[in-house]
Amino acid sequence: MARKKYIFNPQTLEYEEYKTSRKKKFWSVVLYLLSTSVTAFVIVILIQNFFGSPTERMQSREIEYLKLQYDIMNDKIDNLDLLLAELEDRDDNIYRMIFEAEPIPSSVRKAGYGGSNRYMVLDGYVNSDMVINTAKRIDVLSSQLYVQSKSFDEIYDMAKNKSEMLSCIPAIMPVKGTDIYRISSHYGHRTDPFYKVTKFHGGIDFSGPVGTCIYATGDGVVSKVEKNKSGYGNNIIIDHGYGYKTRYAHLHSFSVKKGDKVKRGQEIGKMGNTGKSTAPHLHYEVIKNNKAINPINFFYNDITPEEYDKILELSQHPSQTMD
Repeated sequence: MARKKYIFNPQTLEYEEYKTSRKKKFWSVVLYLLSTSVTAFVIVILIQNFFGSPTERMQSREIEYLKLQYDIMNDKIDNLDLLLAELEDRDDNIYRMIFEAEPIPSSVRKAGYGGSNRYMVLDGYVNSDMVINTAKRIDVLSSQLYVQSKSFDEIYDMAKNKSEMLSCIPAIMPVKGTDIYRISSHYGHRTDPFYKVTKFHGGIDFSGPVGTCIYATGDGVVSKVEKNKSGYGNNIIIDHGYGYKTRYAHLHSFSVKKGDKVKRGQEIGKMGNTGKSTAPHLHYEVIKNNKAINPINFFYNDITPEEYDKILELSQHPSQTMD
């Protein structure tokens, strides 16, 4: 039961019961409810702006956790990048050099991995840049790993065929029992015997009598047998595969024909004095990827390290070619 309220009446000098009209009671209630609602609204706004709701606080913690996981993931990608770079370096500079294969071009290793709108579905969010950057790095890494995997498959095939490859690469002198001092002219710039000017000599000249046996320096297929009265004269080209060819020029006669398969050490012709030649000799070339290279690097089955050093020394002396 509500307590009665009394007020002092100065006219009657007595306390009289205080009575409130219904209208005043109504507005009093309305004012109370309004003030309470405003206060509650202000409190809610303050809590949401400065403290956040329980759901928002939980979501905020999850977002921070996900950011941390993305940072950890990018650190792992950095480590994978370093490991892949080491594998690529070994692949190009060790494994492929062993089998004399060309390194994989950088343009192939860094090939594209998708269209320009590949990441549109990840765009439009607060942390889109972080997600898109990580997705791109993973795609790049996946592409590079695929290229490296295919490269190792290729190296594996080369390793299986290594014995065949080693038998095909030129490895002996084309004239048996030749003393290193019988090499009359080496690879490099030499004096032309006809024009008396310095010209590049793309092979090595072996001197000897007409009829001296000439041998294939590696397994292969005879790709050219040519009779000529000028230039290389009668000459043979053997295709050894793996980018290697050898040329045998100024021959007197042939022991093989075009298309024949030959083995290392097999006789292919006789030394002669045909074409542009000043005396009986063999002009011998080793060609790699259609470019003449120094043949003295391909006599390792025939000579000792000491003889090789002596050949290098002799090759530095000025001389005149025989063709």
